[in-house]
Amino acid sequence: MLRELRNTMGTWVPLLTLSLVYCYSTGVSGERPNHPSADTHAKRPKREWIWNQMHFNEATFVDEPYLIGKLKTSTSNPKARFVLMGEYVNSIFTVNPVTGDVFVTRELDRETKSEYELKAVLVDVDTNVTLEEPSSFIIKIIDANDNAPEFVQKVFNGSVPEMSAVGTSVTQVTAVDADDPTVRGNAQIEYHIIKGNEYFSINDKGVILTAVPNLDREKQSTYHLIVGAKDSPGLMGGLSGTASVIITLTDINDNFPIFTEKRFSFSVPENVRLSDEVGRLKVEDIDEPQNRKTKFSFVNGKFEDTFSILTNAITNQGIIGLKKPLDFEKIQQYRFNVEATDPTIHRGGGPKMKSSTEIIIDVLDVDEPPVFSQPSYHFEVKENMPSTIIGYVSAKDPDAANRNIKHILRSRDDGHIIVQPSGNIVSRKPLDRETSAWRNITIAAQEVDVHNNPIPGKESLTHVSIKVLDENDNAPEFAEPYEPRVCENAPPGTVILNISAIDKDEMTPGTRFRYTLASKESNFTVQDNADNTASIIVTYGGLSHEEAKFHYLLINISDNGNPAQTSTNTLTIGVCTCNEKGEFSGCDKPAKQVGVSVQALVAIFVCILTILVITLLIILSQRYRKDVNILGKNVAEIHEQLVTYDEEGGGEMDTTSYDVSVLNSVRRNVMTTRMEMAPGPCLYAKVKKPARNGDMAFMIEVKKDEADNDSDVLPYDTLHIFGYEGSESIVDSLSSLESGSSDSDIDYDVLNDWGPRFKMLADLYGLEQSDLFEY
Repeated sequence: MLRELRNTMGTWVPLLTLSLVYCYSTGVSGERPNHPSADTHAKRPKREWIWNQMHFNEATFVDEPYLIGKLKTSTSNPKARFVLMGEYVNSIFTVNPVTGDVFVTRELDRETKSEYELKAVLVDVDTNVTLEEPSSFIIKIIDANDNAPEFVQKVFNGSVPEMSAVGTSVTQVTAVDADDPTVRGNAQIEYHIIKGNEYFSINDKGVILTAVPNLDREKQSTYHLIVGAKDSPGLMGGLSGTASVIITLTDINDNFPIFTEKRFSFSVPENVRLSDEVGRLKVEDIDEPQNRKTKFSFVNGKFEDTFSILTNAITNQGIIGLKKPLDFEKIQQYRFNVEATDPTIHRGGGPKMKSSTEIIIDVLDVDEPPVFSQPSYHFEVKENMPSTIIGYVSAKDPDAANRNIKHILRSRDDGHIIVQPSGNIVSRKPLDRETSAWRNITIAAQEVDVHNNPIPGKESLTHVSIKVLDENDNAPEFAEPYEPRVCENAPPGTVILNISAIDKDEMTPGTRFRYTLASKESNFTVQDNADNTASIIVTYGGLSHEEAKFHYLLINISDNGNPAQTSTNTLTIGVCTCNEKGEFSGCDKPAKQVGVSVQALVAIFVCILTILVITLLIILSQRYRKDVNILGKNVAEIHEQLVTYDEEGGGEMDTTSYDVSVLNSVRRNVMTTRMEMAPGPCLYAKVKKPARNGDMAFMIEVKKDEADNDSDVLPYDTLHIFGYEGSESIVDSLSSLESGSSDSDIDYDVLNDWGPRFKMLADLYGLEQSDLFEY
């Protein structure tokens, strides 16, 4: 059954009702048996639901249950009732159990859910027993154009090179419509440009294209477009959406450089270096930096040999460089024109534009150092020549002052070469090519004033190379120290070895050596091979290891130089015993001859003599320290001034109580002159020998009594008192002063081990202390 319902949009939508046919089947659809019980084994016929889909328009306004379909059955059971089963039953869909009418209770959105699946059940109203198995059916939501197209992003970005041809793709925009694409026009989208369509266009796929050919980045680099998307093209009531598009023109190299000034002026000193910058030429190029490719060139090539112009890739400026030195005395000013262009500009068919400017370079005068006539010099001189002029260098003052020039040698030399102020290079001694084949020197040229004094900072250097030419002044000699051996049973004609020679002189391809024996009385022969080598051959044989273990062969080697040089070389040939295979079984090594030059002998003699002198000085110094006469006085005159224990003296300021200079002189180990003293009474205590020889105790008591009772002078300790040990003493003197001047070999170094209290004695008498010890 088809009904026509008017929706809220004002259109008619067909509503297809659903009918349920409840029938029996015996294998042929639609047929029913006349006698159901005729065959006792016949099964109960199967009844089938026959369904159609239900549809609902999403645009239908629902304020009360809205009929969308009907369930029907062919059964006539009055107790049969219709029941719906499913997730959305009673919330969205309901059914009249008696009539089978299906209702929707609220509005539906297809974009939320496009179809619903339900189950229909036929049950007995009394027993609630299912009369048949449930059957599923679908309710589809018919789409309405209720969604406008939406762009996938609010703002799109695109770029295109400036000056692109018409129809060049810039970017693409995309919009989507949530409506059903199967319903005519609901989801079909049409694009159009709302703002900016005078420069760009858009096709039905959303691709934005250039609409004009002369988009210039330097005039406008960015364009803001508004594009729209509308559904249901060609129909009334379509929906639309909009988005923004930002298009950026990318730069191409389409603009020529232009000089910022019509004339550039520079001033540069004449001594500017070739690597220095003279000036910069500025140009204006409105293209972006990566598209600035300015090229500078000289008009008519004038002064192109003096200056160069290179483009700075970062600043696009022309850097004027110097290709050869400037000379104020020759040219004071340079004037020339320069052009600037860009060969990589993208301009179809048109002529290449150029910009030109004038360059003025003023050369400033500078007081320059001397200038040599050549950057470097090369001379040749024969070796062994006496003092001679090797060559001549010349320098001059390039300035108007034209000062005098003095030449001096700046590099170190071994004294063979000198440089005269005039520039002459002179050899003072004969040069030896074998010592040094080349002499490299540095000569300075100095500007001098009227007093011949060098002017600071006005000096130039030049390099001079001197080649020492060879003379044949060296005889050839063995190329290596040969030690040949030969079997004592070697037959005549046996070749012992081949020898070769070297020459310290320069060996040219035509150098030839000749080998001969100094004496023909030999059992060996020297055979010259005519290739600068020679073979040593046994002449007669009959060699015996017992008779002569070595044979000394004198060989003359001469060259073909002018004059020819000859040397005599000794070849020591060892005679060995050999086994049957010819292998050496018994050989003696020759004693090595050690040659000592006269200079070496002199050096050895000088070293030995120096060692002997140093040894003698050490011995004399030690004996001098032990000498009792170190003070230059007699033993009897040496005395010590003693102060009584209760007398402290006058301190440091008391210089009259006693004289310690004598003792100090001993400590310093120096000679002092005895102070002259006026004659007067003897201050020494009279010596009173004890009555009995050997009675030491009595003698000491006597001396103590004299010292205690003498109130006029200070007590003294004298050598002739302490030197008296008594007639019965078997030891020598115990006096510290006399023992210090004796020849005894007492080892006073032991005082160093007795502690700090004996340090003074150890310093005075110890042998280990330095003679330079200061107190």
